[in-house]
Amino acid sequence: MNVILLDKVENLGSIGDLVKVKPGYGRNYLIPTGKAALATPENLKEFESRRADLEKRAAEEVASAKARAELVTGMDLVIRANVGGEGKLFGSVGPADIVEAFEKVGVEVSRSEIRMPDGPLHEVGDYVITLHLHSDVNVDITVRVVAED
Repeated sequence: MNVILLDKVENLGSIGDLVKVKPGYGRNYLIPTGKAALATPENLKEFESRRADLEKRAAEEVASAKARAELVTGMDLVIRANVGGEGKLFGSVGPADIVEAFEKVGVEVSRSEIRMPDGPLHEVGDYVITLHLHSDVNVDITVRVVAED
């Protein structure tokens, strides 16, 4: 299935690229979310007429993500958790807990933007997580898990 990308898609291409994808990926994800359109002659003509608007919108999204990145760059996020013996947590600290900690400091972050390569945190300590704010904007944040008083 050939599609025209209407937005930058990670590991696939950028605006205006004509790419071949598996039919299920195109039909079930790219087209319904507005990230792509079928590569028909009519859609190609329509895309060329809308290209400037799409590129302007994409530039605004990147600028917004960069502004959010500047807000959180270098931030140390402290999360208090119940701790047992030897620094082990009762439970774990996951993306939902990190979103809640960001809300407490007045920063809006969604769960889908949090990347935890080693999974949930199970011990007291400092950890580096990544915020994936846009396909071009990633920010590393230090999360400090400490014992509740």
